[in-house]
Amino acid sequence: MSFRRPRFPGERALVTGISIDATGSGMYVPFTLVFFLHVTGLPLGVIGVVLTVTGLAAIATVPLAGTAVDRFGAKRVQLFLYVLRAVSFALFPLADQLPTFAALALLTAIGTRAFPAVLQARIAELVGEGDRDRMQALQRSLGNAGLGAGTLLASLLIAVGGDAGYVIAALANAGSFLLAALLALRTPASPVAAAHGRAERPGSYRLVARDRPFLALILANVLVALGYTSLTVLLPVYSDWLELPEGLTGVAFVVNTALCATLGVPVGALIRHRFTTRSRAAAAGAGLFVLSFLGMTAIGVVRPHHVSVLLGCLLAAVIVMTMGELVHSPAAAALTQAVAPAELRGRYMAAFQLSWSLAYALTPALFTLLLSVDGRLPWLVVTVTSLLGGALLLRVERSLAPEAVRFPPRTASALPT
Repeated sequence: MSFRRPRFPGERALVTGISIDATGSGMYVPFTLVFFLHVTGLPLGVIGVVLTVTGLAAIATVPLAGTAVDRFGAKRVQLFLYVLRAVSFALFPLADQLPTFAALALLTAIGTRAFPAVLQARIAELVGEGDRDRMQALQRSLGNAGLGAGTLLASLLIAVGGDAGYVIAALANAGSFLLAALLALRTPASPVAAAHGRAERPGSYRLVARDRPFLALILANVLVALGYTSLTVLLPVYSDWLELPEGLTGVAFVVNTALCATLGVPVGALIRHRFTTRSRAAAAGAGLFVLSFLGMTAIGVVRPHHVSVLLGCLLAAVIVMTMGELVHSPAAAALTQAVAPAELRGRYMAAFQLSWSLAYALTPALFTLLLSVDGRLPWLVVTVTSLLGGALLLRVERSLAPEAVRFPPRTASALPT
């Protein structure tokens, strides 16, 4: 991406903030349980229970974040969540007692769960219709690059500093959120808030619940999002079921992260050129999921005996899955932003974010149950859900506003530089 000429006010600050936020998250997400074990000193089992309970409880705050966005503007809520996450991580090294750790874990979970919906609303506030698809692809690319960089940085800190490295990583993560907040301060206020005054715009989730086409989009996303979780939740245990040597599964995560980081923007530009509507592009991404998951099922049927062949087949399926992610994600996100009324955008984004939260909450228990029957069964289930999700995206297209569904015309400002 070139920074010679920003495409919208605040672009440089927004993009840099997304990168820094992702890098900070990468410093603890891959090591969550071990991270908190070394930072707090509490028993691992207790930490696991606390993180699970607080994570589920935080889902209930996502609708509140949506309401706050519609009332105060996405920028103010974004800044609040950055500061909340920064303070939580800065205080974690002092949380050697269970009540303190539980309180800080809850605050962190609230910030983590609510932030994606707020960020989507903020992007919609700042970015014009003609550039939202590119921004969605760029955001995903930067997010994966930052996650990989943060993971590498945390690994180096831990390798050099030992237990102290975890504390340094916690403080560095807090600093990254504060730095991202300072950058967010440099972005313009919401034009909708400035023009209309959000506090004077009545609305509630009842209006979202009456929007049947949008509810169909949420259902479609739940069905497809079940497939997204397969990489982190299902693949590790499936590899064990296939008797792949320990440690090799990590190669799949590296490949997925590298492809998302490097190909997100080019693939995003390609789908805007090849498809006429966002819903069809998103459905095509779901179709790639179907192919990948059928391939995973076939691997379980054939069960190659040579490790190199088995790993190669798994990586091929992961690459197809990653391409599906790169095609589906920006189109589905931009479509959701386009159909949301400006005065209710926070609530719409929050409702859509709940579809991701629901999928990630359901799959650990679902996949475990299915794996106990047959290791290939979970892949067949996500094959069906992805197929149904793609079909629903195509069906709902006719019920949505044409200007929201269609990709905007490619203008000089929207062309890659």
